[in-house]
Amino acid sequence: MTWNFLPRPPRAPDPLVTLRLQIRLGELAAELRRVEEDPDVYARAHHWFAVQGAYDALLREACHLAGLPTETAPLRADERAGAGERLREELELSSRGWSW
Repeated sequence: MTWNFLPRPPRAPDPLVTLRLQIRLGELAAELRRVEEDPDVYARAHHWFAVQGAYDALLREACHLAGLPTETAPLRADERAGAGERLREELELSSRGWSW
């Protein structure tokens, strides 16, 4: 008897995980706008950098979930993606139907 194994197609991401990521990206984007627009936010620069880092890390996670290539090194707490890389990731996700 000969076994013929065909490669399985990649599994589609769980729609609830995708939705949760989209919601969280939207919340972080709104928080960034709020910090930018409110000059009275305590420790404004620190708060902005923290939110931007969280947004970049979540954006990278969304890219992995969608099967998009990203920079190989994971972001650490003190790192943020460059503006060009962030824009590329946002555009790639948007072109695949993601919205936040």
